[in-house]
Amino acid sequence: MISEKANSIFKAVIQKYHIKDDVDQDFQNPYDADKDLLSHLLYRKCWIDTVQWHYEDIIRDPEITPKDALVIKRKIDASNQDRTDTVEYIDSYFLEKYKSVKVKDNAKINTESPAWGIDRLSILSLKIYHMREEAERQDASMDYRQKSQDKLDVLLEQRRDLSTAIDQLLEDIANGDKYMKVYKQMKMYNDDEMNPVLRNRK
Repeated sequence: MISEKANSIFKAVIQKYHIKDDVDQDFQNPYDADKDLLSHLLYRKCWIDTVQWHYEDIIRDPEITPKDALVIKRKIDASNQDRTDTVEYIDSYFLEKYKSVKVKDNAKINTESPAWGIDRLSILSLKIYHMREEAERQDASMDYRQKSQDKLDVLLEQRRDLSTAIDQLLEDIANGDKYMKVYKQMKMYNDDEMNPVLRNRK
């Protein structure tokens, strides 16, 4: 099952990141893109999400200087673009994998592509990791820890449901019951021509 592979890789990524717990640490993908492209992309996807999660923590520091906040904001913008590109690479992988499937006449399209479901699964893994930290905090009250545990239980259930939905979607695509149709995100604010502020700077 794809979700089992994804969840396993996401867990490994998050644990690896937190050994140093530093947004500036070097990134090394253990999966060779030529030998295992999907694992390579899943690992990269979750690493991007994990670093960005911590950028988002940093930028919310009430004592951060405007200069430092702008630097982090630029990094978040770049990370968002990298995240979107990687999601599209994952969808390209699935498009290639299922390109020879004969789509049934009554096949339906899904509200989101497989890779955008996987994107949400990666974020859920991060929520689960950090909510578990809160549930186990020894310096927090029992009431706080219990509320965090209750939230963690919901997140774990959500991951189970989302994992099932992703696997079912891919099974439907493989059987021709659903078909993939992927639209590029076409983000306008990063485009030198489409963003009027950037265009006017030329």
